[in-house]
Amino acid sequence: MSESENTSAQHSGFVAVIGAPNAGKSTLVNALVGSKVSIVTPKVQTTRMPVRGVAMRGETQIVFVDTPGIFKPRRKLDRAMVKSAWVGAGDADSVLVIVDAPALAGEPKGLAASDTQSIVEGLRETKYKAALVLNKVDAMPRAELLPLAERLNAEGVFEQVFMISALKGDGLEDVAAWCVEKMPAGPWLYPEDQAADIPMRLLASEITREKLYMRLHEELPYATAVETELWTERKDGSVKIDQVIYVQREGQKAIVLGKGGRAIKAIGESSRRELEEMLGRRVHLFLFVKLRENWAETREHYGAIGLEFPEE
Repeated sequence: MSESENTSAQHSGFVAVIGAPNAGKSTLVNALVGSKVSIVTPKVQTTRMPVRGVAMRGETQIVFVDTPGIFKPRRKLDRAMVKSAWVGAGDADSVLVIVDAPALAGEPKGLAASDTQSIVEGLRETKYKAALVLNKVDAMPRAELLPLAERLNAEGVFEQVFMISALKGDGLEDVAAWCVEKMPAGPWLYPEDQAADIPMRLLASEITREKLYMRLHEELPYATAVETELWTERKDGSVKIDQVIYVQREGQKAIVLGKGGRAIKAIGESSRRELEEMLGRRVHLFLFVKLRENWAETREHYGAIGLEFPEE
C-alpha cells in the first residue's frame, strides 16, 4: 500500500478546551488523551500555558489544546494567559467550553458566572464552532442541571451540550465522538504513540510546580515559577535534573524551604516519584530556591513557557 493510500482515510485537527479557572479543563484533556499531559490542582489558574495532548480515535487524531483559564486579568501574566486561551480557540478546528456546573448553578451571579458570561460573549463575537461541556454533574441534583443547560444553550453560541464528570470519566466518549466529527481529512500531525507536544524539560518543571501548588497555601504558589536548568543523561540510564524555584520576595524562600528543609524535601520527593513513573527510569532531582523579584515581568520567562510577552 502506498503512503498516500495509507493516509487517505486519516483525519486530524485541533480542539481547544477553554473555560473559567478551575472548571476542569486539564482533567478533561488528561482523561481524553489517556495519560497525564497537564498538571492538575484544586487551585484556580494552575495552567499557565497551552498544552497539546494527542488522542487517537480510530483513524482520527485529535489534538486537544488545554488552555489557561479565562478570567478578568489583573497582572501581566494574567493577560498573557487569557490571550493565549483565545488564540488557541481561534487556531482550532472546534472548541470545547467546559463549565463547572455546580459552581455556576450554586452562584448564578458569582465569579464563575461572570467568567462564563465573558466567554459566551467572546464566542458570540468570534463565531467559533463550540460545544458546551457541563462538568462535575455528578455533584449536583439533576433538577438544577437541566435548567442550567437550557439557560446556557439559549445563548445561541453552542452546537451541542454534553454533561460529564471528567474526574470519573462519565460521558467522555460522547465528547470525543463529537470532536471526531469536526476533524478535517488529512494525515496525522503527530506519531500515533505520542501523547503530548511539550518538551520533557518543560513538563518536568510543570510537575514540580504542581507539587508546589499542592504543598503551599494562600497566594504563595502564584508567586513562584519553576525552571529546569540542567538535564543530564547518566551512563547508568538515569537522569539528573536540576530545577530552580523562583520566588518574588525573600520571606517566601523560607516558606518554600520549610522548617529544617522539610517542605522542599517533600515537594522534591513527590515530583521525583512522578517523574520516575513518567520516564520509566531513575531520576535524581535537585531543587534550588532563588529570589527573582521580577520573574513575572521578564520576556524570557514568557517565551520559555510559550506565552506572548504582553507589551504595555
